Amino acid sequence: MSKAVLLVNLGSPDSPAVPDVRRYLNEFLMDGRVIDVAWPLRRLIVGLILIKRPRESGEAYEKIWIKDGSPLVVTSQHVQALLQQRVSVPVALAMRYQNPSIASAVKNLAVQGATEVLLIPLFPHYAMSSYETAVVRVQEVAARLAPQMKITVEPPYYDRPDYITALAASAADFLKTDYDHLLFSFHGIPERHIKKSDPTGGHCLVTPTCCETPSPAHARCYRAQCFRTAALFVEQAGVPAGKWSVSFQSRLGKDPWLKPYTDYELARLPNEGRKRLLVICPAFVADCLETIEEIGMRGCEQFMAGNGREFTRIPCLNEHPAWIDALAMMAGKFLAGK
Repeated sequence: MSKAVLLVNLGSPDSPAVPDVRRYLNEFLMDGRVIDVAWPLRRLIVGLILIKRPRESGEAYEKIWIKDGSPLVVTSQHVQALLQQRVSVPVALAMRYQNPSIASAVKNLAVQGATEVLLIPLFPHYAMSSYETAVVRVQEVAARLAPQMKITVEPPYYDRPDYITALAASAADFLKTDYDHLLFSFHGIPERHIKKSDPTGGHCLVTPTCCETPSPAHARCYRAQCFRTAALFVEQAGVPAGKWSVSFQSRLGKDPWLKPYTDYELARLPNEGRKRLLVICPAFVADCLETIEEIGMRGCEQFMAGNGREFTRIPCLNEHPAWIDALAMMAGKFLAGK
C-alpha cells in the first residue's frame, strides 16, 4: 500500500480581479456548511452578497497580494515544500475552494500510486465551515475519482503539545516586548453552528460555563477548542493572568456569532488602559486576508483611533520551523502506522 500526505487549506481567489473574487465567494458561500440554510434561500442570500462584496473584497485582496499570488496559497505551497523535504512520500496541497483544487490533488496522488492518504486539514479546530467541509469534500472527491484510495483524517490538533509549542515559539519574541494585553482573535462562526455540531444536543451554549464543563460535545465544539488553545498557550508561554483575552472576528450577516466580537474588543481595550496590544490569530496557520487586512490593517486603524498607542499583529505559524516539525510529526505517526 503506497502512502501520501494531503494538506488542505481554505482557499483564495486566483487574483484580486472582481470576476475571480466573485467566483471564489460564490463557491465558498454556496457551501451548505458555510451558509447552512435551504439551497433556494442560500442562493438568494449569496446572490445579494455578490452584488457588492466582490468589488469590496477585491480591493482588500489588492492590499495584501504579493508577487507570487495570494499569501495564503503561496505560504501553503512553501509549507508543502518544506514538509516534502521531511518525509519520503508524496505531499500534495489543495484548497477547499478554487485552486489548487482538491480534484487535481487527488488525481495527482492517484497517478503517483497513492492508495492510503493522510489528510491534514490546515485548521487546528473543528468547525463545520472549515475542518468538516474540507474533510467531507476530500472524501467525496476521492470516492469519485480514486475509489481505491483510503483517506485517513488527522483529528483536530488544537490542544496537541506540538501545535501549542509551535504557536508559543512563533510568538516568543513578541511576548518579550512591553505589552499591556494579548488578544487571541479566532475566526468567528454563527452560534447555530456550535449547536448543530453538538452531538449531545443539549450542552453547547446552554450555560455561560459550558466550555469549562467536561462533555463529549467538546470533540466538535469550536468554541471550547479555541478557549482550550488559548489556555494552553498562556500556560506554556507564561502570559500573566489578566493580561490576555479571547475574541472572535470576521462575522457575516445579522445572526448572532460567537462573542465577544474582535472589533468591539479593539474599541474597548484602549479605553481600559490596554494601550499596547498584541494580537494573535491561532485559528489560521497561514496569514491571509483575515489576518493581514482585517486585523493588521483595519483592526490596527480601529485600535489606534480609539486612543491605542501600539498595535502589533503576531504573524501566523506560516513557515515557522516548529510548525513544520509538528506537521512532520503527524505525517511520521501515519507512516509508522501509529
